[in-house]
Amino acid sequence: MSSLTVPLLLSLKVAGWAAFFAAILGIAMAYGLSRWRSRWCDVVDSLLTLPMVLPPTVIGYYLLVLLGRRGWLGPFLEQFGIQLVFTWQGAVIAATVVAFPMVLKAARAAFEGVDHTLEDAARVLGIGAPGVFFRVTLPLALRGILAGVLLAFARALGEFGATLMIAGSIPGRTQTLSISIYEAVQAGNDDLANILVLVTSFTCIAVLWIASQLLPDNLRIKGSRDRS
Repeated sequence: MSSLTVPLLLSLKVAGWAAFFAAILGIAMAYGLSRWRSRWCDVVDSLLTLPMVLPPTVIGYYLLVLLGRRGWLGPFLEQFGIQLVFTWQGAVIAATVVAFPMVLKAARAAFEGVDHTLEDAARVLGIGAPGVFFRVTLPLALRGILAGVLLAFARALGEFGATLMIAGSIPGRTQTLSISIYEAVQAGNDDLANILVLVTSFTCIAVLWIASQLLPDNLRIKGSRDRS
């Protein structure tokens, strides 16, 4: 039973923290891009969404170059006793990087969909910039943002390549569900692999369904209701 419980709990912990950090970074960057009027805006957006198209192994390699013992930041962090490679915290960083674009895209679309006249009305009433954001803009964009956070959670839950490169496959420490499935298949343990696959699939389906219910109508994929 521990072969299922431990990877599941670890995956939920990693995905939860990754979604949290991706939400903070994604909301901040999405709001900035939605209000930034520059020809460089789309260039920055493209760079920030690169993890959506880059192979996970490439992302993992970049993280090793950055955080490894001989990397750019690795030796500096080791001076403070911080070791991220082959740890669950490293898995969180890898999952955050690949999940971040999900929040960025959804949050930017949500912010751009906010009626600016409502924000202007709040300013006329004497509400400062922080108040306008937290009392007007953020509540109006919240559904789209939550959908993006749930998508980020699902993406982090299924992350494999970058996590394997930066965190490895240490049972009980860094072996998430997706890595456990790979190890089970390699070991010929089809029964365990089938159970892990089903658990992962049902979890992701539930998260995606909830996210679809939170998406604003203009962002939903047109379905049979539109054809009726």
